[in-house]
Amino acid sequence: MTLPTQLVLRALLEKPTQERYGLELCAMAELQSGTVHPILARLEAAGWLESRWEDVDPSERGRPRRRYYRLSPDGVEHARDALARATASSAALRALRPGLAGGAGA
Repeated sequence: MTLPTQLVLRALLEKPTQERYGLELCAMAELQSGTVHPILARLEAAGWLESRWEDVDPSERGRPRRRYYRLSPDGVEHARDALARATASSAALRALRPGLAGGAGA
């Protein structure tokens, strides 16, 4: 799992039942839209996310409609499990190669 995907999942897991729109997730994950939106599309295709377009008139709001995302019930479980595995893999790598990935010594 890529680091950007981990950052997006961590942002979504902050409040797993709350809907967040794409640019909000970009800010939370500190990633560009061109990175975040393909991740959201992949997670939605995998069934981890649910999304919806807001029901507003863009001319009244003075901005485009937002697409809101939130983790599906299964997605919450999958995301937590995937992040736990990614964290364990990173810890194992640091133990094997302490000079890499921010480990002590070099």
